[in-house]
Amino acid sequence: MASIFSKIIAGDIPCYKIAENDDFIAFLDVFPLKKGHTLVVPKKEVDYIFDLDQEIYSGLMNFSKQVAVAIKQAVPCNRISVGVFGLEVPHAHVHLIPMNTMNDVNFANEKLKLSKEEFEQIASEIRKYI
Repeated sequence: MASIFSKIIAGDIPCYKIAENDDFIAFLDVFPLKKGHTLVVPKKEVDYIFDLDQEIYSGLMNFSKQVAVAIKQAVPCNRISVGVFGLEVPHAHVHLIPMNTMNDVNFANEKLKLSKEEFEQIASEIRKYI
């Protein structure tokens, strides 16, 4: 069964897209810890990030860096944290989360509730720097 990310990649589920190329897609997390919280996903559906072949893994990290640089320019923060957890969706992905303190990346924190307009505005602002 296709993961929710594969359904997003196929266009079956909408997303707030930040960037895309032949191998990867980046879109806003709809349950964000912070404004600008972005997921970077390889289009090839592989559950565990360390099961990706070396070329896709390296490409994922390079693409994530490009997106992180854009987020940092668009969203006021000290840093962009990088997280790879892999239990919530069985499709390898990277979390890029704007942070000012370590508490900003605590997944036990309450998730932000943003409107469609807020998501669209954040995505538009990040895309300016891609």
